[in-house]
Amino acid sequence: MSLRELIAHSQGLALKDGGPVFAEPWQADAFAMVVALHDKALFSWDEWAQALSAQLKRPGALEDASDYYHCWVAALESLIAHKNIARVADIDHLAAAWQRAAHATPHGQPIKLENDPEPH
Repeated sequence: MSLRELIAHSQGLALKDGGPVFAEPWQADAFAMVVALHDKALFSWDEWAQALSAQLKRPGALEDASDYYHCWVAALESLIAHKNIARVADIDHLAAAWQRAAHATPHGQPIKLENDPEPH
């Protein structure tokens, strides 16, 4: 399966060797974001590998790598800030807005940023 097929199928938690490719849809989204930003030449694979490696080796990272995709997201946030693609404060503000929107969204409904109860 090609990388693009993997991303396309990941939203439905595509199966590989009888098991899910991603444990949860947000992991597939994080994966797809990295690929999309790389495709736009915002960073090289070497820069990405270094950022991810730093997160996986940081103090407090879990030895069993069960936090792998949390490290993936942290690496992406770090690289975005380091490359001045977005400021850390902007990333934090947007993440908080999504959290508020998630809490304000009725169960079973899609989470939309416009559900954030705080004015933007």
